Amino acid sequence: MANQPQSSVGYSVTITPSPGTPSPHPETKFGTPSFLTPPSPSGPRLPPPPFIQSNQIPSPSIKTPNLPSPANGIRTGSPVPQMSTPPGPPVFSSPLQPAAVPFRTSPQPISFTLGSTLPTSSPSHFSNGSAELQHQISDIREELAHVAESPNVLFSAHKVLKQRKLANVPSLGFGALVSPGREVPPELWSLCQSLLQYFTWLRSVAMCDLPKFDGSEGEYIAPSKEELRNFSELSSLLVDYVQIGNNRRGFIPVSESRMSAPIVLVIDECLDEPHLQHLQSSLHAFVDSLPPITRLGIIFYGRTVSVYDFSEESTASADVLPGDRSPSQESLKALIYGTGIYLSPIHASLPVSHAIFSSLRPFKLNLPEASRDRCLGTAVEVAMPIIQGPSAELSRGFVKRPGGNSRIILCAGGPSTYGPGSVPYSLSHPNYPHMEKMALKWMENLGREAHRCNTVVDILCAGTCPIRVSVLQPLAKASGGVFILHDDFGEAFGVNLQRASTRAAGSHGLLEIRCSDNIFVSQVVGPGEEARTGSQETFKNDEALAIQMLSVEETQSFAVSLETREDIKSDFVYFQFAIQYLNIYRADVSRVITDRLPTIDSVSTYLESVQDEVAAILIAKRTLLRAKDSNDALDMRKMLDERIKDIANKFGSQMIESKLFRFPKELSLLPELLFHLRRGPLLGSILGHEDERSVLRSLFLNASFDLSLRMVAPCCLMHREGGTFEELPAYDLAMQSDAAVVLDHGTDVFIWMGAELADQEGNSAAALAACRTLAEELIEMRFPAPRILAFKEGSSQARYFVSRLIPAHKDPAYEQEARFPQLRTLTTEQRTKLKSSFIHFDDPSFCEWMRSLKILPPEPSWEILKSSLFRCTQFLPFS
Repeated sequence: MANQPQSSVGYSVTITPSPGTPSPHPETKFGTPSFLTPPSPSGPRLPPPPFIQSNQIPSPSIKTPNLPSPANGIRTGSPVPQMSTPPGPPVFSSPLQPAAVPFRTSPQPISFTLGSTLPTSSPSHFSNGSAELQHQISDIREELAHVAESPNVLFSAHKVLKQRKLANVPSLGFGALVSPGREVPPELWSLCQSLLQYFTWLRSVAMCDLPKFDGSEGEYIAPSKEELRNFSELSSLLVDYVQIGNNRRGFIPVSESRMSAPIVLVIDECLDEPHLQHLQSSLHAFVDSLPPITRLGIIFYGRTVSVYDFSEESTASADVLPGDRSPSQESLKALIYGTGIYLSPIHASLPVSHAIFSSLRPFKLNLPEASRDRCLGTAVEVAMPIIQGPSAELSRGFVKRPGGNSRIILCAGGPSTYGPGSVPYSLSHPNYPHMEKMALKWMENLGREAHRCNTVVDILCAGTCPIRVSVLQPLAKASGGVFILHDDFGEAFGVNLQRASTRAAGSHGLLEIRCSDNIFVSQVVGPGEEARTGSQETFKNDEALAIQMLSVEETQSFAVSLETREDIKSDFVYFQFAIQYLNIYRADVSRVITDRLPTIDSVSTYLESVQDEVAAILIAKRTLLRAKDSNDALDMRKMLDERIKDIANKFGSQMIESKLFRFPKELSLLPELLFHLRRGPLLGSILGHEDERSVLRSLFLNASFDLSLRMVAPCCLMHREGGTFEELPAYDLAMQSDAAVVLDHGTDVFIWMGAELADQEGNSAAALAACRTLAEELIEMRFPAPRILAFKEGSSQARYFVSRLIPAHKDPAYEQEARFPQLRTLTTEQRTKLKSSFIHFDDPSFCEWMRSLKILPPEPSWEILKSSLFRCTQFLPFS
């Protein structure tokens, strides 16, 4: 073999199938990920540093529904057994660890790989003239034979049908949920000595044309088994390359993630007394919760924009700008280069911040809330140069950008009605449609400018005044931020204010998706947009789909729909997801996730591999994308009906001497999840205002798998004696008068107290405290933070709870027991009392809905689920 490399130089790599064995895609040639630069052939050849591989830790399958995942704020071990004697104080799990650990003062490159590895579909021949090494390579493949599922990519099925006609059935579909920013558990991290000496290009097994070095025809000549292991991306499911070298211009090593990413609060000052008091309390608590080194700016807006100066000790002093027009460059320069201090660390400005918030006064004029002048757009325009500071005037390439994204948090109590981006007070204004269209475009452009400046705009609205969601949403969306509605400026608003400021957000994100030749991406739903032409380097034969991520956060995901071009002849198909972004420490992260799925002919085997929950969320996101208003939502509910009928027709079977179809037993959980979607707040009529539905749908389309699943199908937990909780199906049969129930529906958590239990003073207080504590544990790390509502059986607010449960009380007793096994533990008297407590209404049960579609309901999936018990930490009084 010519061109034998020496151990002191870099490698040239190839994967050549052995004679007589099929290659997965011999005709396919994918380029290396386009956001990385291949090494120059004339440059120095440096060996890659050794990687310390982490233990092989396979990810659990999600086929069996589990309790809420850590991303939803709860971590559980083994189920807690029932005790015959009262247990001790309930025990909570410890808080989640930070998503990432600060780098040392002397930065050290970090790389980590997920333990399980990706074997090739056929034995590869590595030519080095040694039969012994070939034998060693075979041993490696045997060791790494198990393919686990990456926590960052969840496929709707673990196998792919070879027949194009069946694989592309649109009612079921095939795809993946990709979470680019989801943190890998700390135990899977491994250190390397010097990433700067490593190749700045990635190689994918059986998918990419690997670079060729020094005329070696792309052959990898491995001198030893250990050297082969150094190419982590050739054998690992997930690899991160983290470059934090301090020789890069503008690099500033930091030990605290928020140190150089300032926050500017933009606050509505047109509030009435009750809302203002709640807002002041939330703001005082917010600044007290911030780390001392956090840099904060404060801006108020009404008819004018007030930029508060921290140079005046314990005094609320502000520079005021007009709100009827965009600020001029002269006024902004006078502001930035003047003597005032508009961004200050909390440790130096805490007394001033409290004085500023205390100086807020209620709106004085006798005007309706919707008719007050609010120059919201101008206020955000002023906030952006305040964050950038004088450094924005420096030449490009020398600007010391903050780590990750800076944040503007907008606290709004009404619509933008004054200045740029505003709309008329009344919807009946003769020119309202045109002015709304202009305001939409202006807000979107402002959001894009914020994104260009590495600034995320989060909009937190509260109160009873119509906020004109359609006008403000483009501002948050285009900048990579979130839009949240609250009932008031109280507890939930304050929690979201704190969590919005502390969540980590990477910037300059790019997601590239590569598939085997027979597979292509048909649709992507999520917080990004297709990368513009020219934003990436073009490699020969590189057919990757590139997506620009507006921000990179753990709470986000992309729903990727995949289809096949033609019948698949190979035994495996391959998928690669390459992510690049700048994290909160200003380190360049390149993450490569490579998956291999087997292809099969058997339809039943394929259906068994379908992950009902992932498939349901992919269907839900595709459906919600088309539900723009209430009329569209009605159409989408009908479409879900047709989808269920088509799945039964394509994959089910018709019963003998009957017009009924039998739904495939392998997908027993899917129809119930879609039934929850159909009647829940995302598509149903539970929410009263279209603004609420619009905000909820937007949040769902960008949400992670864990939050998305909970927003579709609520989790029902019944309180048991001794502080334990049992998970039950979300049916109205859980409304038992002697029990307390917690219902977690993603953005809302409800505590329902039965009438009998509520009358028992001591027991009801203990149960209520346990439920409240559990609810807080469930939402501990969730963003947005859900509101927690508690009410008694029969109260007017109880309708929020009842409307989210499947009405199963009309079903025959045998079906109730089959789908709600807990009924078997009730006495005859208790069951009679439960049956008599229900009020008749027209909503169909799940079984009635399935039969109305001429489909036999699938066998109940709940029979295979084991009831899980939760333990609470301590009993806290409910407030």
